[in-house]
Amino acid sequence: MATVVNMPRLSDTMEEGVVAKWLKSVGDKIEEGDILAEIETDKATMEFESFHEGTLLHIGIQEGETSPVDKLLAIIGEEGEDISALLNDNNSDEEESENESENESSAKENDVDDSKSDNDETDVPEGVEVISMPRLSDTMTDGTVATWLKKVGDNVEEGDILAEIETDKATMEFESFYEGNLLHIGVNEGETAPVDSLLAIIGPEGTDVTALVKSGGNTSSKKENSSAKKEEKKETKKEDTSSKTSEKSENNTTTNANGGRIFASPLAKKIASDKGINLADVKGTGENGRIIKKDVENYTPSTSLKVETSAPAAASEAKSFVVSGEEQSEEVKNSQMRKAIAKSLGNSKFSAPDFSLNIEVDMENAMASRKTINAIPDTKVSFNDMVVKACAMALQKHPQVNTSWSDDNTIYHRHIHVGVAVAVDDGLLVPVIKHTNELSLTQIGSAVKDLAGKARNKKIAPAEMQGSTFTVSNLGMFGIDNFTSIINQPNSAILSVGTIVEKPVVKNGQIVVGNTMKLTLTCDHRTVDGAVGAQFLQTLKTFIENPVTMLA
Repeated sequence: MATVVNMPRLSDTMEEGVVAKWLKSVGDKIEEGDILAEIETDKATMEFESFHEGTLLHIGIQEGETSPVDKLLAIIGEEGEDISALLNDNNSDEEESENESENESSAKENDVDDSKSDNDETDVPEGVEVISMPRLSDTMTDGTVATWLKKVGDNVEEGDILAEIETDKATMEFESFYEGNLLHIGVNEGETAPVDSLLAIIGPEGTDVTALVKSGGNTSSKKENSSAKKEEKKETKKEDTSSKTSEKSENNTTTNANGGRIFASPLAKKIASDKGINLADVKGTGENGRIIKKDVENYTPSTSLKVETSAPAAASEAKSFVVSGEEQSEEVKNSQMRKAIAKSLGNSKFSAPDFSLNIEVDMENAMASRKTINAIPDTKVSFNDMVVKACAMALQKHPQVNTSWSDDNTIYHRHIHVGVAVAVDDGLLVPVIKHTNELSLTQIGSAVKDLAGKARNKKIAPAEMQGSTFTVSNLGMFGIDNFTSIINQPNSAILSVGTIVEKPVVKNGQIVVGNTMKLTLTCDHRTVDGAVGAQFLQTLKTFIENPVTMLA
């Protein structure tokens, strides 16, 4: 029996998805676990796998098309099976849902107070699309427009990047799902606006949108007799979209030597922009020559010197000081990330009764072990990787530290996810290494490097920064030998790691030159008592001073 596969909800905030690429064609055999398509959500491009097996009988959403969640994506069944009934049922369901939404809108209109005049209601001119501030992360309540990549009067194609929007976690590209002329910008660069507020208006060139702007993008429902026109418009739009999709596929096969549009994924464009790479010089290996992430990462620009020399100049210009004897101050607006850090750490500091414990660790064996490990070809392990691994193993022996506090319960986590604090331009992010205790030193090193790179490029996904049960913060690379961190809630503890210091130490009654490192454990006293924290540090010290024990 045929199975209907709908557009999945691949993130908690996803309302619609774009089929970036189909990996299967109608008629192909499908096995359970096969990747059907790549789907662009509001957060990332993700692979969508099949939970059914059979033959791909129907594709409901073509490449490049946008569809709401739960709309027919594909049908899988037996080869030659009649699916006309399923297609008819789907069409009738769509009509019913449209009718229901129209009825709801009509009911809302009837409930409006009679004192409200007709002038307060704003109809959307034909072909005009109102774009609201998107919700780009699960915790986002407002966003700041970092950069507009289009200006009023510019023509916009479907898939063009309109702006870079700064959320509480990262700066993300916002792509247009419409085409037309950019008629109005509702939020200027540097300004902050709540989610769903008027961001921009796109439509036919010369369209008067004054009424829409005055209403803040709030539109009234169309009159009853316009519903038929709306349906006709939808059908026409579908046909147009299909033809444009096929045209796009054809155009994708050509290079950009003649000045044509470059087709690249949003992530590839962002990475190229950060690295100063001209996409025209990059050869795409994606579908129909589309430039994808790996193409940019594997490309070595010949003009890297320009990028390196221009950055310091910009930095020095931004941080210029006045001449001697003058006084001058400048207000710099707090970024969304900065606000989120302030709120989170403020809540942690003032809600958790914390205390700190210090211990000094002999690093002689760790240094020798690291040298031996890194002598293996294509292997690179840092001291921080050793600390993270040791923390994961110590947490197994002291589960009280691997907890979270709630008003009614203490939550004991049976999994160990270690967060590693990473400094970025705007503040601090904490990528999470999942199931750290199950990973080797080299696996931890690779994971930390990958996540830290994503964090610094502002391309880390919200899911990669959630779920930590313990946190490690290392300032040793900056020469800091001892410091105290604020607990990253809902964790019960955080470890502060200092630099390795060469100093005189006493061994076997003799003063010799040694290498030591100071560790500071900050604990939430609601879940971790002093004795528990001290025992955890002793176990941690044993693992770090004897790295071979972590391999047992």
